[in-house]
Amino acid sequence: MRKVHPEFAYQARELEGQIEGILGDPPDRKNYQRMIDALVEEYASGGGIEDVNMLAFALVDQLEFNDPKGLLAEAEDYEFGDAARVFAMASCKGDAAARMYAALEENMPELGRQAIITAFLHLNPRRWDDDDQSLEQLSANDDGDDIDDEDQASDDFAQMFDQDGD
Repeated sequence: MRKVHPEFAYQARELEGQIEGILGDPPDRKNYQRMIDALVEEYASGGGIEDVNMLAFALVDQLEFNDPKGLLAEAEDYEFGDAARVFAMASCKGDAAARMYAALEENMPELGRQAIITAFLHLNPRRWDDDDQSLEQLSANDDGDDIDDEDQASDDFAQMFDQDGD
């Protein structure tokens, strides 16, 4: 298991929610495929929404990864990385998807790098370790010693208002 940057972990979880939301309950595969096709065409034409999650959604079913270990290593830094290297670690199947991939590499290399890694992490959840940031986990070792009694005023505070000096 490898640690990844918290933002990549967050984006991978968000992608999961987005896919489930588009599929719906019961799953509507036709609607899902129409959405993917529209996004692929939009990004292939050089446009598209500049959003990591939306781009990862367009890529997730199109990508083939040829260097999983390299992608995991690249997932350690969200802001800075080698976009050309990440693009070389994956490819897209199909004509429209290949056009999209080439357009992304040319027009949005950094966003594409982040989206490729996000899609990889979503598809390979057992290869990386996600820090549990839930309230339960964050408060697990909290013994409450940083909480002062709010019912009692300290002696120093009480003496500030003591007119008689008692």
